[in-house]
This record gives sequence, C-alpha cells and structure tokens, in this order.
Amino acid sequence: MTDKPSSARESQQLLHLVFGGELENLNGTNFKDVNALDIVGIFPNYASAEKAWRAKAQQTVDNAHMRYYIVHMHRFLDPS
Repeated sequence: MTDKPSSARESQQLLHLVFGGELENLNGTNFKDVNALDIVGIFPNYASAEKAWRAKAQQTVDNAHMRYYIVHMHRFLDPS
C-alpha cells in the first residue's frame, strides 16, 4: 500500500450519506418500511453531513422510533 501525499489526502472527497427512517423497535436498527426511507443526501465532508443529520433529527424529535444515520461512503469506495 502506498501512502498518498498529504495534499492528495486533503483534497480527496470524503463522501457521506445521510438517511433515516422509522425503526421497528427502539432496541434495533431494522426499519419498519425500507421503501419509505428518507434519503437526505450525499455530502462532500463529515461536517456538512453532520449538519444535515442534526437538522433532520431535530425535525423528527417527537417520533422516538425515527432515526437518522451518517454513512461514511468514502470508506466503502476506498477501504484503505
């Protein structure tokens, strides 16, 4: 494995997916209806993904079964 120069790492896109939905129960991560998942979007960095995640979580605070997640897509694209 070759290390990338630090300037290459800094300019690399670190894509993050924000999505959520209603869970079957509070102790698990199975969604009631996968077809009804809310895909918030794909973001170029963690900071912007977290901002979107917080906004959606705040909007759904009254529904205890609603959960939103941040997926580090860049880890799937380049596991190294």
